[in-house]
Amino acid sequence: MPFEFERLKIEDVILVKPKVFGDNRGFFLESYKKSEFFENGIDVEFNQDNHSKSSARVLRGLHYQATPYAQAKLVRCSKGRIYDVAVDIRPNSSTFGKYVKVELSEENKQMLYIPAGFAHGFVVLSDEAELLYKASGEYNQNADRGILWCDKDININWGIDFEPVLSEKDKNQPLLKDVNKGETV
Repeated sequence: MPFEFERLKIEDVILVKPKVFGDNRGFFLESYKKSEFFENGIDVEFNQDNHSKSSARVLRGLHYQATPYAQAKLVRCSKGRIYDVAVDIRPNSSTFGKYVKVELSEENKQMLYIPAGFAHGFVVLSDEAELLYKASGEYNQNADRGILWCDKDININWGIDFEPVLSEKDKNQPLLKDVNKGETV
């Protein structure tokens, strides 16, 4: 099997570790194989791929899309190093408001599966980072939502000792307690 699937402290979030075949020429890995993902509980259809590049100290997030446009994501850092964060924002979940954080990097080649109903964010730990990720739904601007990255009720330990670089949008996101009013994720 070319993958190891590790359920994290919020078991719906899964760390995917691909088998890497390397030699003096470089490496090869499978980054997605529908049959194995489905067998291991990641039974969503991905229909959009995204690629982002960010500079040192950039923090993006926490982002999500409201229902019916909620997206599951499979995130991989292909260049550099990041902390990737998923926050459970499903209103009736026993882990509502809890988060998981993992380091993704070009060295470890691991991926994070984040189901629909989670807000997602990351902070760049290297000079720059590139992320490749699959999404289960197409982006819809009218469903675009977010939560403030430093919400004290979530209390994310971003593991950084610097002031992150943020977009104006991310500086002004609402607190978790102020979202989900009248809509579902």
